[in-house]
Amino acid sequence: MRFCIDVPNFGRWANPRHFADFAKGVEDAGWDGISVWDHIWVGDRSEVADPWVLLAAAAMVTDRIRLMTLVTPVPRRHPWKLSRECVSIDLLSGGRLTLGVGSGALGPEFARFHGEGDLRVRAEMLDEGLQILTGLWTGEPYEFHGKHYQLEPIAFKPTPMQRPRIPIWVAATWPSRRPVRRAARWDGVAPIFYSAEDDEYLEPTPGLVRELAEYAARHRTAESPLDIAVGCDLGRADEFAEAGVTWCRHGWAPEIGIDHEDWMAGVLSGPPG
Repeated sequence: MRFCIDVPNFGRWANPRHFADFAKGVEDAGWDGISVWDHIWVGDRSEVADPWVLLAAAAMVTDRIRLMTLVTPVPRRHPWKLSRECVSIDLLSGGRLTLGVGSGALGPEFARFHGEGDLRVRAEMLDEGLQILTGLWTGEPYEFHGKHYQLEPIAFKPTPMQRPRIPIWVAATWPSRRPVRRAARWDGVAPIFYSAEDDEYLEPTPGLVRELAEYAARHRTAESPLDIAVGCDLGRADEFAEAGVTWCRHGWAPEIGIDHEDWMAGVLSGPPG
């Protein structure tokens, strides 16, 4: 199992210099990756940074850790612009980018900018957007004619450093099956867990992860293993690893009720083991 630090792109981390300093500290402390959320607005009083600028800043001061977005709502971005951003970070970091994607969960953020509100339509846009991304990453002439996007033949250079391409992790809300089937076609799944009966999100458990992992395995067509990235209890890392977690995410969010400085002090003491 590998260990990743997960932070928002707003609040303290809205300053790229602060984020870069923190990323360097994360690497020096022995963590394996750092991921950042992808929002453009979380309220009129909130300071928000572009996640790609944050990752660029982190790439310049680190040498080893994976750099990730968790997650980028593809329907909120032009796939061709996102393609350029991904390749730029991949080259700048020496091939350390992992792209986390989703359809976008925050309704208010889409509504504020008159984005697509229908979740099914967004899912369609996500699937088409991923096809366009991977097509453009080849560097060969590529065209796409879908329901939501049209692209005449065009070749994008340069290409990513990573081969066969930049890894793609897909967000999912378990027990919803369709997003997990989508993730099984790519390189990883970044799930959260939800109880429809209680209408509330659930703390991850090894049992829930095992259910998801078994379902994903039944729909996996690639020979390579599927990464499973979960915000798990660091004290139970071994249990989660046995259940199938390959990346344990340790994150800060406003609702956890822990002061920035106290949480960061724990992070900079290093991961378990």
